[in-house]
Amino acid sequence: MSTRDAGFLPAVPLTVSQVTRLVRDALRSALPERLLVAGELANVSRPSSGHLYFTLKDAESELRCVMWRSDAASMRFRPEDGLAVLATGAIDVYEPRGQYQFYVRRLEPRGVGALELAFRQLKERLAREGLFDVARKRPLPAFPRRIAVVTSPTGAAIRDILQTIRRRYPAVHVLVHPVRVQGDGAAAEIASAIAAINAQAERLGGIDVMIVGRGGGSLEDLWAFNEEIVARAIYASRIPIVSAVGHEVDFTIADFVADVRAATPTAAAELVVPLLSDLLAGLDDRRARLARTVRSLLALATSRLATAARNEWFRDPRGCILRREQQVDEAGSRLRLVTMRRISRQRDVLHCLERAMSRLRPEVVVAHRRERLARIEHRLRWAQGRANLLAERRLSALRTRWGVAGPQRIVDRDRLIIANSASRLRAAAAAMLARGSECVGQLRARLVAGSHERVLRRGFSITRRERGGRLVRGPRDVRIDERIVTQTAEGEIRSRVVDAAQGDLFEAD
Repeated sequence: MSTRDAGFLPAVPLTVSQVTRLVRDALRSALPERLLVAGELANVSRPSSGHLYFTLKDAESELRCVMWRSDAASMRFRPEDGLAVLATGAIDVYEPRGQYQFYVRRLEPRGVGALELAFRQLKERLAREGLFDVARKRPLPAFPRRIAVVTSPTGAAIRDILQTIRRRYPAVHVLVHPVRVQGDGAAAEIASAIAAINAQAERLGGIDVMIVGRGGGSLEDLWAFNEEIVARAIYASRIPIVSAVGHEVDFTIADFVADVRAATPTAAAELVVPLLSDLLAGLDDRRARLARTVRSLLALATSRLATAARNEWFRDPRGCILRREQQVDEAGSRLRLVTMRRISRQRDVLHCLERAMSRLRPEVVVAHRRERLARIEHRLRWAQGRANLLAERRLSALRTRWGVAGPQRIVDRDRLIIANSASRLRAAAAAMLARGSECVGQLRARLVAGSHERVLRRGFSITRRERGGRLVRGPRDVRIDERIVTQTAEGEIRSRVVDAAQGDLFEAD
C-alpha cells in the first residue's frame, strides 16, 4: 500500500450503516431508475404477507428479487420455478442485510402472454380438482318454466337471448340479473349473481336453468369469465348453468365448468327452450296416436266382452256352482278313503316294532356291556404295566450316564479352559501395549523433529500481524504504521512497519 493511497482514508471510521448508505446512494446514482431484466424464476416464495420473493438467474449469475403485495396482486398468472420471465423494476440496497436486491414492479412471462399463461395454469389446476368432470354435469330441463339470465343489461347478448326465447317459446318466464361483464370487479359481480339466484330460487318460484354469458370480444374483454371465483361459483350452483360467452371460437374457463357450453348467446337460448311449433306438431301427432290406441283398446274390450258373454258362467252360474259342489264332495270321499288306508298301514308298522322290542330284554343288554368293560379294563392294566417298565429302564440309563459325567467334572474342565484363555489374553494384551508404546514414542520423536521450535533454533523467525495474529508472508500482507510481532527462538520482537515495499525498514518499539 502506497502513501498516496493512504491519504484517502477518512480520519474518523465509518459505521456499517453509513457504508451501506454510501453503497445505496452509489447504486442509485449509477443505475437507471427502471431496468428490464430477462431470466428464469427460482426459489419462488409467497408467504402470508402477500409479498413475492424469488431469484432471477441465468447460466452464470443470480439476482435476488422482491415484488411487493400491491404489485403482485395485479398479476394474472402464477409464478413458478423454471418459468422464463421479463421483470421490470429498479436495483436498491436492503440496508438491514447490506445486500442489493431487484425490486420488481411488473413481471411478464416470455414467449407467451400473461393472460394466456394464466388461462392455462388455472385450467390445469381446476381440471386436477375435478371441476371439469363430465360425470357431474347435469342435463337441461326439457320444458323450463323460469330461466335466469346473468349478463349485461345493455349488451347485444341480452337482446339476442330475449328475442330468441320470445320467438321459440313465449310461455317461459325470464328473470334478468344485470351485472358488469368486463373490467375490474366484473368477475365478483358475476359470481355474486350466481350465488344470489341459487339462494333465492325458491322465493322466486323456482329457477329451472340459468344462462351466464356475454357477447364476443378480445381475451381481455372476456377475462371476467376466466376468473377462478366465477368458475367456483358455477361449480357450486345447484341450478344447471349454460355458458354463452363470445363467439364459436372463444373458449373460457366458465365454458369448461358449466353444465352446457353454447357457442353464442343466441345458441344458448335455443338450447334451453324448445321450439313451440315443434311442440304443437308433436302434440298433434300424439293426439292422433292416442285416438288410434283408444279405438284399438275399445275394440279389444268389446271382443273380450262378447267372449265372456258366451261363457257358461254367465249363461248358467247356478248350474256351474252345483257341479263344482259335486266335485268337492267326490274329492272329500277320496280323501277320507286314502286317510283310512294310511292309518291302517301305520298301525301294522307299529305292531311289528312292538314285537321286536319285546325280544330285546334289558338283563341281556347289561350283561353284554359288562363283559365288554372287563376286556377294556384288562387291556388298560397291561398297557400301564408295560409303560412303567419302560420308564424304569430309561431312569436307570440316565443314572448310569450321570455317574460317568458328573457336574463336578464338567466344572473342573471349564475352569481349566478359562484359566488357559485368561493367560493367553494377558500375554496378548501385554504385547499390544508394548507395540503401542513403541509407536507412540516414534510419533513423539517425529513431532519434535518437525516442530517450529527446532526451526526457530536454527536462526529462522515467524512474523505475524499484531491485530488478528495473521502470518506475514510478504510486503502485501502489511500496511504502513501497522504493528507486527516477530517470534524467534529466544522470544518475541514487536515492530512498526515504516515502508511495506522494503522489508529491511522496521522500527523497533
